[in-house]
Amino acid sequence: MEGTWVAILPFMIVIVAAIATKQVFPGLVLGLVVGAYMVEPTFLGGIQQTVNYIVDSLTDINNLKIIIFLYLFSGLVGIIKVSGGIKGFVQLTAEKIDSKKEALLLTWASTLGTFSAPSFRIVTVAPIMKALLQKIHMTRRELAFMIETSTQPVIVLIPIATALVGYMVSVIQMGLQNQNIDAEPYALFIQSIPFNFFAISMIIIGTLFVLLRHSKEKTNEDDDRDPNKVQEDKENHATADDLPSKPWNLIVPVVLVIVLTLILTWWDGYSQGYGFFEAFIEADVLQAMVVALFITVLVTFIVQLAQNNTLKEMIPEFISSGNNLMSVILLLSVVWALSLVTEDLGLSEFVTNNVSWIPTMFIPPVIFLIGGFISYFIGSSWGTWGILMPLGISLAHAGDASLTLVIGAVFASGSFGSITSPLSDNNITIAEIMGMNPLKYARYKLVPASIAVAISTILYGVIAMFF
Repeated sequence: MEGTWVAILPFMIVIVAAIATKQVFPGLVLGLVVGAYMVEPTFLGGIQQTVNYIVDSLTDINNLKIIIFLYLFSGLVGIIKVSGGIKGFVQLTAEKIDSKKEALLLTWASTLGTFSAPSFRIVTVAPIMKALLQKIHMTRRELAFMIETSTQPVIVLIPIATALVGYMVSVIQMGLQNQNIDAEPYALFIQSIPFNFFAISMIIIGTLFVLLRHSKEKTNEDDDRDPNKVQEDKENHATADDLPSKPWNLIVPVVLVIVLTLILTWWDGYSQGYGFFEAFIEADVLQAMVVALFITVLVTFIVQLAQNNTLKEMIPEFISSGNNLMSVILLLSVVWALSLVTEDLGLSEFVTNNVSWIPTMFIPPVIFLIGGFISYFIGSSWGTWGILMPLGISLAHAGDASLTLVIGAVFASGSFGSITSPLSDNNITIAEIMGMNPLKYARYKLVPASIAVAISTILYGVIAMFF
């Protein structure tokens, strides 16, 4: 059964069930259970395997760091909000931000300090920009998409100091070793950046899509909202009038966590004996992000105590705000477990066994389309890169295709799923923060993303003929 068409069955079940129920979680659970029974087809074996997958996903060290990061940052946002930081920042910026164009400029300007990781950028920028919604007259999904356009597509193009670059270089190295190719993986990564056509296209198309598209009336967007979030936002707006206005209570923690993340990222690599630029490449950025955030939370509590705010007020707010992302954490745990099912069912072997017919000149565009298919179903750029990079390098080497072009196509395909898949952790996180239905928000992004896919596919095909 391993490596056959049944490897995609759990993902088909996820998509069908999610569309039928209009919710992501039931489809994820059903897909996971079905996949577990395919691996262990006995009455108790399937259930036990389901639990094992979830436990394994939650005990993975990097997954745990992501969970801790999301919870801590959500709690920090709660402290910032109750201390008047968000209200003060909104009042400060509201005098200058009056249009989509100005909001877009602010969003892009914030990229300079929040490019470490997509999740870091989303949880940093989304709550702040969300508070400006009434002022800038945008729908939630337009604002969310504007933030996402400047997130994953931008970060995959940055060659240093991100949580992605070390992993991206490592999957290239793994593919080179499998084929015994003597090449420098980081150099190939740098050379492949101009060939990440989807990321580049998505930045341009996404920006134009938000700027030029006429927004629907706010009342027409209620169908995209989670009713519980609508009520929650009304309550938050009502209590916001009673809060103080202290913009520095937002500015200082955000700047501190950004600066500390950059410093600790460099230090982690430097302490391993690497030079200045190489230190950013080899560092464990995720570890640096979590440590920087933990320090920032401690400093924020101390500052708030100095402002005569009590622990009795702050700790319940911190815990309550952290708990707001528990639904995201629960979804992610099932998504991660589903990716483990993918490995055991042999999705990569299935893809490998069914692409031997590809002519050399079609390798880059076909690899891109296959990767886009995989990334949409699994919702993970990391998973797609890990599955597809060895295959892409193998095909490029065997068919005498351009390595850098194929590597760029693989990275581009993973970015497609990260942007468009309803199962993507970026999609789930920003939809939760903005109070939207993840499925409807994912469908909203398909139009501009499909245009970027078409452009990218054509470019890969044309350039493959001459490169």
